Amino acid sequence: MSLSALVTAVLLGQSALAGMPSPGTSATERVDVAYREIASGQSQAAMRKLEAEAASRSNDPAVLINLGATYAQAGMTDKAITVYRAAVASPDRYDLELADGSWADSRDAARQALKGLMASRTMAAR
Repeated sequence: MSLSALVTAVLLGQSALAGMPSPGTSATERVDVAYREIASGQSQAAMRKLEAEAASRSNDPAVLINLGATYAQAGMTDKAITVYRAAVASPDRYDLELADGSWADSRDAARQALKGLMASRTMAAR
């Protein structure tokens, strides 16, 4: 398996599908976090959708995590690192359903995605 395929697989495993609502939001309100686009490798379409969402939901960890995944898929590692760090630091925090069906705290998911990206970056530099 090539390094880029390994990186993509790790990041997709950390991508948020949807989050539990923040206090004050409806349980039926869901943010489109471009999961389908990411999972099918349509990183440019996902990036456009997520950048538009990030403009209005700049602290939403699910949007930031998936935006980081699209940047990583597109080879934009520095941008991916920036948005993963923003997700870790976000004042918003909730449980996310991950691509594998498990649930994780948004900060933990962002940290794991960042850790995977940094590890792949280190391997590529060797």
